[in-house]
Amino acid sequence: MSGGPGLGSAVVVGTGLIGTSIALALRERDVRVWLADREPASARLAADIGAGAVVGADFAELTEPADLAVLAVPPAAAGPALAGAQAAGAARWYTDVASVKGSVLADARELGCDLASFVPGHPLSGRERSGPAAARADLFLGRPWVLCPEPETAPEAVAAVTELVRCCRAQEVRLTADEHDRYVALVSHAPHVVAAAMAARLAGAAEPALTLSGQGIRDVTRIAAGDTRMWAQILAANAGPVAEVLAAVAADLAAAADALKAAPDAGEPGLKALTGLLDEGSTGVTRIPGKHSKPRRDDMVVQVVIPDVPGELARLFAAAGDAGVNIEDIGIEHSPGLPVGVAELVVRPEAVARLTQALAAAGWPVRR
Repeated sequence: MSGGPGLGSAVVVGTGLIGTSIALALRERDVRVWLADREPASARLAADIGAGAVVGADFAELTEPADLAVLAVPPAAAGPALAGAQAAGAARWYTDVASVKGSVLADARELGCDLASFVPGHPLSGRERSGPAAARADLFLGRPWVLCPEPETAPEAVAAVTELVRCCRAQEVRLTADEHDRYVALVSHAPHVVAAAMAARLAGAAEPALTLSGQGIRDVTRIAAGDTRMWAQILAANAGPVAEVLAAVAADLAAAADALKAAPDAGEPGLKALTGLLDEGSTGVTRIPGKHSKPRRDDMVVQVVIPDVPGELARLFAAAGDAGVNIEDIGIEHSPGLPVGVAELVVRPEAVARLTQALAAAGWPVRR
């Protein structure tokens, strides 16, 4: 399948997880891809796994400009990368994938970049692992990809980057740079700091306490395992909006701590204040979109006990498929020290009875 009209070739600058995943997705659409990175070993590894052909940082190997240059570098490096790529004539159109947009645009303007050919972008997807070895062509499947064209952005540039989003099978979202930075502060950047703060409490925890760790602490701290240097740059680049969210969260936590301290004396009024926060949190969770950004308030969970052996998840999915049931989402609760786990299958309400009957008939212990 071809990349579509207007996107036959691309240069990917930066061959980490995001850049290499984009390159792999483009290669699946038969787009010709060149790879550039300040660390040649990273570019070579990306090339070895099929992401494209390596070019130097000066793009001298290019006989003509690519249709699109994708700048897959941190926020602080995006402006200089854009200036360098445009000066070398690397492509006709340009985009970036940095998770902050305001500072990137400010740097690009200060450096005298051609903003008519540049579409600021941000695919909201990732993994705890980093580097080209962790890249996946389907990393962006169904995920939001924000585009923030400026008033001076050429329509042809927007069309080229929209084609990139389509090739990566993501969902395009249009926002202003200011809207983007405020929104990601709430749903991405501040949550990372909150996760890190909770995970930091574990650094000096007693070993017996850690042996009690369950899925709750894993869920809360999972994203804290990301690249700390990269996240420090991201947070600094979006400092104002992130600080506002963290201040609001800190106020809620301080109020909860005060309520708990006063609980023995305050009685019901103290507990009521705490319950109010818990209720509001529960309501907030229901507003997080599910698959395809549709509300998931009425989705239901079917719990299935599965042995911790190879092939069981595949067999479980096959049984659901044979029953004509689509699994909307899945989570797995592990049982420490036991050779079993609990798969939590999220399905539509009308599929619950059909799924439980099929799985029970296949011998799995099932609970709705």
